[in-house]
Amino acid sequence: MAVRIDTKRELLLLENAQNDLNAFKELYQLYLPNVYAYVSYKVGRVQDTDDLVSSIFLKAIEHLDHFHWQGEGSFTAWLFRVAHDKVIDYYRANQNDHRVISLEELPDLANSELLPNDRLVQKEQLALLRQLINSLPSRQQEIITLRFFGALRNSEIAGLLGLDERTVASHLCRGMEKLHRLYQETSFQKESEEKDD
Repeated sequence: MAVRIDTKRELLLLENAQNDLNAFKELYQLYLPNVYAYVSYKVGRVQDTDDLVSSIFLKAIEHLDHFHWQGEGSFTAWLFRVAHDKVIDYYRANQNDHRVISLEELPDLANSELLPNDRLVQKEQLALLRQLINSLPSRQQEIITLRFFGALRNSEIAGLLGLDERTVASHLCRGMEKLHRLYQETSFQKESEEKDD
């Protein structure tokens, strides 16, 4: 779940972040979990995720003077625009890389105290979820990823993607319905295969 910062506190941190490393550090610590989850879902490999997340926050601090406060959620939308653009650049640079991502290469997104067997099950579920989400239309993929991995609100997604908030809600609803249906079909198919074995 996303940690929401008080709007006044966020604005104060943003005003000070260009000259005060501690202010930017606090913003970094607040937004890192959501940016990391979003990028790790989009990219898949731990090493690539770590490199991209570092470059996202580096670009954010270097270009913070280009950010213009437009109210609650505007910094989140701006930061995720940086992340979104970095992910697109990553895909352009690696478009000919068709390697399958192994379970070991997938990042741990949840409790690191899980037992190894439970961690493996979680990674298998993440791999299946990636496969199902990737079968959706690209707009639905992006909105679902931003909503559930980046923990953005519909209004923040709308600002980031330049859409009306109702359009975001519509894509989200249709995407979740398709995802649910695909999951049921996959589960049914898996159960049938297990019975045949």
